[in-house]
Amino acid sequence: MNRIIIGGTHSGCGKTTVTCAVLQALFNRRMRVASFKCGPDYIDPMFHEKIIGTNAHNLDSFFCDDNTLKYLLTENSRNADISVIEGVMGFYDGVNGRGSANSVSEITDTKAVIVIDCKGQSQSIGAVMKGFLTYRKNNIIGFIFNRLSEKLVPMVRELCEDLNTQYLGFMPTNRITVQSRHLGLVTADEIDDIKEKMQALADLAEKHILLDRIIEISESEGLTFTPPEIKKYDFKRPPVIAVARDKAFCFLYADNIRLLRKMGCEIRYFSPLTDSEIPEADGLILCGGYPELYARQLSENKSMLEDVKRKIGSGMPTIAECGGFMYLHNELEDKSGKVFTMAGVINGKVFKTERLQRFGYVTMTAEKKNLLCGKGENFPAHEFHYWDSTECGSDFTARKADGREWKCVHSDENLYAGFPHLYFYSDIKMAEKFVLKCAEYGEIYEQNL
Repeated sequence: MNRIIIGGTHSGCGKTTVTCAVLQALFNRRMRVASFKCGPDYIDPMFHEKIIGTNAHNLDSFFCDDNTLKYLLTENSRNADISVIEGVMGFYDGVNGRGSANSVSEITDTKAVIVIDCKGQSQSIGAVMKGFLTYRKNNIIGFIFNRLSEKLVPMVRELCEDLNTQYLGFMPTNRITVQSRHLGLVTADEIDDIKEKMQALADLAEKHILLDRIIEISESEGLTFTPPEIKKYDFKRPPVIAVARDKAFCFLYADNIRLLRKMGCEIRYFSPLTDSEIPEADGLILCGGYPELYARQLSENKSMLEDVKRKIGSGMPTIAECGGFMYLHNELEDKSGKVFTMAGVINGKVFKTERLQRFGYVTMTAEKKNLLCGKGENFPAHEFHYWDSTECGSDFTARKADGREWKCVHSDENLYAGFPHLYFYSDIKMAEKFVLKCAEYGEIYEQNL
């Protein structure tokens, strides 16, 4: 089970660029590649998917216990020649030892390569290297030097030798750019020349990165774990889950969808932008994304807005996260400040702000029994948004590791609607409760279950 983590010194150091360059170069060599992203990010896996042509997955040690993390890595690496795992933020950045690339590396016994942004540095690169190598226990095996002048390669090779670590190549300063926005990179589907850019990065990787050596050091033993119990129910027919997926709603965890299918569900994708109504279904997922960028088009699709409100009003079990939650409001303010009518399920307005709101990992505790859990039960979640709401809800309490807390989410026995994103493998019982509610709504629930 060959695997490698490509981590970085900090956000913006170039680890996504290097990871995509390595993925494309390996793909060009006709290797079967599996890709992963440490942490809860949705956007970077979209770039991975464009390269390898299959689902990319997340590995998050805040969401998952060690056993589940090893299971997901193994399960999603089947039939792959090599698994490439992109880190998150700085290599050691997480919450109380969880959520970091280093924790994923330790839990899964995976060697790590660190990307250093070398712009504006020379000998100071050695100080950065030594810090990362000695800060705490780690599996760091070597370094890739991003935005390094080729004339400095002999110097960094010598630094690697002095620090008893491996030089694994460099990426020169180049003009291959990917546009950013408030949630990081734009999505891969929004870049017309994405294939050309990835090929150009792969060409640089073949020339300047020691790919053969990376493949060699990726050789690893298989992992020992106990597969989690995933119930597959004997329904009269498969429960059908309608899942929003288009340019406005694109933040989906592949493992969430895969888990629902493992439980016996059928997934039907639809577009709130272009379809006239929800497909025939027993449950609804309105995932996150960028509804603020498509507010006019969403607002003009009246038949869809009316159908969403009607179906939720009828009791259709519904999960609406972040962008999906925004879509359910009476009104949504777009990036230019214009206000548009939305579905009207949540009696409030979504408005833009100038900074991230309640960013990061939280632990959610239910104030009452609801679609996903019982009163007093909790599960981990994640928030990352610039837009806010006049009606964030009060049916859960969200707590950060530093003690801060706030009320959030609108929920009842058929609804979860709020800014926090969910990852079903953090607590499989959430998915079970949702699936059973969908079956009950569709009148396909067998009493003997």
